[in-house]
Amino acid sequence: MRRADRLFQIIQILRRSGRPVTAGLLAGELEVSKRSVYRDIADLMAQRVPIRGEAGLGYVLDRDFDMPPLMLTPDEIEAAVLGAQWVAERGDAVLAAAARDLIAKIATAVPERLRPFIAEPTVGAPSGTMAAPDGLDIARTRAWIRSGRKIRIRYRDQHSEDSERTIWPVIIGYAETVRLLAAWCELRRDFRHFRTDRILAAEFLDECHGSRPGDLRTRWKRRMEAERGLRLS
Repeated sequence: MRRADRLFQIIQILRRSGRPVTAGLLAGELEVSKRSVYRDIADLMAQRVPIRGEAGLGYVLDRDFDMPPLMLTPDEIEAAVLGAQWVAERGDAVLAAAARDLIAKIATAVPERLRPFIAEPTVGAPSGTMAAPDGLDIARTRAWIRSGRKIRIRYRDQHSEDSERTIWPVIIGYAETVRLLAAWCELRRDFRHFRTDRILAAEFLDECHGSRPGDLRTRWKRRMEAERGLRLS
């Protein structure tokens, strides 16, 4: 790895970490000696990169530090394009259009030498089977997730039985041929997953459910982890 690339990678590692990163961890990920890491950190600090910390304790990058958003490596470009291709194939109409726009913007913004990694990538998302039609507006559902508002739905389960429920939407998941809406169900007083193609009708309520979206998502994740642990035990 070129030294310039290594300095850039150190910044990336510190950016994505929520806690101090020791020189040992940096050295292990970069496959260099701790001495090289100390020298690189000193050089970055001399270039006014706001890194705080000391040898042996760990380093933290100031959260206010910003780099040009498209200083990307070839691997990062291909990762972004692969993800955008997948969303363009399987996302709802609004998200799919945004994914195609993202690829176009990356192609315009990156240096000329990096554009072949977009035009001729080494990876690609396979064309998938079209998802079953959704019974509610997915783009609007994403807005309701962010704003913490409720949705009233009429749902048909796998036994062809209908029910009406008021839900607190958490996150939209993408299976191979269907989309799933994870939500807190007021009827069941628990988290449930609803296939969007089985939603027969949806009313987007102005009523807020009172939980912060991030907190609700954390509760859902813990519930899923607990279920996974029970299955494995």
